Amino acid sequence: MQTDLERPGQMYSNAQTMRLKDKVAIITGSAQGIGRAIAERYQKEGAKLILCDMREESVAQTAKELSSLGNPVTSVACNVTKKEDCEKVVNVAIEKHGQIDVLVNNAGITKDGLIMRMKEEDWDIVMDVNLKGAFHFVKACVSPMMKKRSGRIINISSVVGLMGNPGQANYAASKGGLIAFSKAMAKELATRNILVNAIAPGFVATQMTDALPEEVRKLYLSAISLGRFAQPDEIAKVALFLASDDSSYVTGQVISVNGGLYM
Repeated sequence: MQTDLERPGQMYSNAQTMRLKDKVAIITGSAQGIGRAIAERYQKEGAKLILCDMREESVAQTAKELSSLGNPVTSVACNVTKKEDCEKVVNVAIEKHGQIDVLVNNAGITKDGLIMRMKEEDWDIVMDVNLKGAFHFVKACVSPMMKKRSGRIINISSVVGLMGNPGQANYAASKGGLIAFSKAMAKELATRNILVNAIAPGFVATQMTDALPEEVRKLYLSAISLGRFAQPDEIAKVALFLASDDSSYVTGQVISVNGGLYM
C-alpha cells in the first residue's frame, strides 16, 4: 500500500529546491511593475540579481527591499538606448559574479498617438528603448554566455506586437520587432545552448494601465476572456519557467500571457 509520503507528487513537493540557485540574472526596467515582479520571483528562487533602470533612486530602493529576501541585490542606473550604459551593467555582473546566466529585456515605454499626428521623435524613442535596448544588451551578454556555453535570454514583448492596436504603431512595431529578433537570436545562438524566447503579456495591472481612462479600461476588460488584467507576478512566473532548467528544450517561442484577449 502506498503512503502519502511515497506518492510521487508528495515526494517532489518535499524535495523541491530553488530553481535559480546561484544563477546570475540581469533584469532591465526593474524598478517597478513587471520587471520588479520578475526580480522578486527570481530572488526567492536563489538568483543573484543585477537590476537596472533609468530611475536610479527607484531601482536602488527596489534592490534594497529585495535584498531582504535572500542574496544581496545590485542596482545600476542605465539608459538602455546607450550602448555604453548597457555594457557597464554587463561588466558589473561579470566583476561581481564572474558570469551571466539570464538576461531579461523588460525595459519599455509608450508614446501613443495616431500615425497622422505621431512625431518622428516619438517613433524613434519607442524603437530605441523597446527594441534597440534589447539589441544592446543581447550583444553585450552573448560573449560571456557563449564562453559558458549556456544562457537564457527572455524578451518581454506584448500582445500588441502580435495583434496591433490603433494609436500604437510605434509600440506595436517595436514589440513585433522584438519577437522577430528573439526568433533570429534563438536560431543563431542555439549551438551554444543559449535559449532565447519572448513573453507577450496582455494588459497588466501596473502604473501604465492604472492611468487609462475608466471607459478605456472597461472596453479592454470586455475583450479579455478572463475579465481582468493580469497581475505582474503572473508574468513573472512564466519568466521563471523560461529562466529555469524546466525550459531546457524551449527556444524561439512566444508565450502569450493575455487572459484570452488574443488567441
